[in-house]
Amino acid sequence: MRKIPMRKCVVTQERFPKKELIRVVRTPEGEIVVDPTGKKNGHGAYVSRSRQTIEKARKNHALDRALETTIPQEIFDQLETYCDE
Repeated sequence: MRKIPMRKCVVTQERFPKKELIRVVRTPEGEIVVDPTGKKNGHGAYVSRSRQTIEKARKNHALDRALETTIPQEIFDQLETYCDE
């Protein structure tokens, strides 16, 4: 049996299997990108795939703190396209 990699959502602080989360990356060049593959180079933060969580991240700046930079609005719009609900 294989071990399932677990990651923590930076907004809710809950642990989920890596495949159930969306990764947002600050690349070495300093740009912010959504990483659906989970393999891009750079500092990553994971967010749950629910609209409420993404709205909460937008309001309380959890992603900004996790990636130590300001997250553009387009990234949140992009994250919403990956939502399950």
